[in-house]
Amino acid sequence: MTPPIVETRLPKVGTTIFTVMSQLAAEHGAVNLGQGFPDFAPPGRLVDALGEALRHGHNQYAPMTGVPSLRKAIADKTQRCYGVRPDADSEITVTSGASEAIFDAVAAVVCAGDEVIVLDPCYDCYEPAIDLAGATAVHVPLDPHSFAPDWDKVRAAISPRTRLLMINSPHNPSGAMLSTADMESIATLLRDTGIWLLSDEVYEHIVFDGARHESVLRYPELRERAFVISSFGKTYHCTGWKVGYCIAPPALSVEFRKVHQYNTFCTFTPAQHAFAAMIDGEPGHYEQLGAFYQPKRDRFREQLLSTRLQPLPVPGGYFQLVDYSAISDLDDAAFCRWLTVEHGVAAIPLSPFYATPPPGQKLARLCFAKNDATLDAAIERLQKL
Repeated sequence: MTPPIVETRLPKVGTTIFTVMSQLAAEHGAVNLGQGFPDFAPPGRLVDALGEALRHGHNQYAPMTGVPSLRKAIADKTQRCYGVRPDADSEITVTSGASEAIFDAVAAVVCAGDEVIVLDPCYDCYEPAIDLAGATAVHVPLDPHSFAPDWDKVRAAISPRTRLLMINSPHNPSGAMLSTADMESIATLLRDTGIWLLSDEVYEHIVFDGARHESVLRYPELRERAFVISSFGKTYHCTGWKVGYCIAPPALSVEFRKVHQYNTFCTFTPAQHAFAAMIDGEPGHYEQLGAFYQPKRDRFREQLLSTRLQPLPVPGGYFQLVDYSAISDLDDAAFCRWLTVEHGVAAIPLSPFYATPPPGQKLARLCFAKNDATLDAAIERLQKL
């Protein structure tokens, strides 16, 4: 018998650029500054707490919404950071990473025929979640130089079918951050509409130069219509543990949990206990995370000035965009492949973050969440370009 023809639900999706570049880096012995993961250990207290959780028998299913002690710790941390305390039982859900939370939020409120506004460049998991919901992603470009939003363009993109607006600050891949004025503009845009808001805040604690992260949670008018999503992997240097969470009002959390319970149901139990202990026992870690990364950012930027790559500003997050136009006329995908194969440094092109990349853009993303030795090895190779 002839098997049925596979008809893809995601015709535009192939292997992610992060997997492609990391595999290419491994094949060619390149320094991997592409995929966004640290190459240093998580905090010792967190590792010890994980071991304790394993030894104390926390090895079975966690409650669907998350271990109670972790949800309480998230509520405490949110109040400490943003002056508002979400209800641990009705407003906080622990997920298998922020990517799961993004998928669950989209699936919870977006229906076939709806539209979702995304701001390009945006993280590559946004549009597949929208596509699987049977909806359409409406791409509104950020400024190609500052990566700031033009709220007039966003307003023009709103239609009767608009169901959700997705924002991200600090922004991946650029590191740009939304301001108080931006949050006020969003509130004005969404006021008296039926549009929900998804705020991707996974880099919330990696902010520099005395800046303040403008979480949606600080703004009551936005908070009442928002899914606010974060990730422990970015904050605690353990991206492979895949634990994140979503804070949303009770009615939205009910719908979010309907999807979550039939997606992953629950998340790695020992890690949940470990994060609860870490948040309660060492709040200074997340409070000082920007101060931890800022010397890495500054040192790496200074080193880049000895190369022909031009670094762009980095207000937040742990990625450095570089302009390579002084080196090559190749498009960004070809340049990053050439850089990896011929010069031993893996980077990420920006074009996969766009529906339609800006013409002539010559930018690549480098990750500086690395040990000094890793960054030094990369710089030594980049200086030869």
